Amino acid sequence: MSSVILLIVVFTIMIVGLAGTFLPMLPGIPLIYLAFFIYGFATDWTHFGANFMLLWGAVTLLMVLLDYYAGAIGARKYGASAAGVWGSILGGIVGIIFLGFLGILLGPFIGAFAGELLSGKTHRHAFRAGWGTFVGFIAGSLFKIMVGCIMIGSFIWKVFL
Repeated sequence: MSSVILLIVVFTIMIVGLAGTFLPMLPGIPLIYLAFFIYGFATDWTHFGANFMLLWGAVTLLMVLLDYYAGAIGARKYGASAAGVWGSILGGIVGIIFLGFLGILLGPFIGAFAGELLSGKTHRHAFRAGWGTFVGFIAGSLFKIMVGCIMIGSFIWKVFL
């Protein structure tokens, strides 16, 4: 594969990965990491090696975990009980299935809100827990975008500078 075609493929995967940091159906950070692997494998690991891949592999794993738990962490920080946290997780899953991108925003909020109400909390407390899931999702998304940009920047640094 020519180096120009390889770079086009790798950067295309990275751009799709960066979009996946805020679009729920794309595994953003893992796609960027996959692009690292493809480039490294195709170039016989000339520009980066095991330490680079291990570091970004660990970051990728942590980001995948954060992706699943950001809403629940936010809910917990805003005082949600276990019912609210589980509601946010289930709401996120149901939201993605039935509402797509809008569901990733509304599902965890509605789930945490419903979980808190079902556990006997007040509407005010339930709203606060729901708000926490939204704040957690937004914070997690911004953090993933930042990490994705840093990953792409580190790739450019290793390959071109």
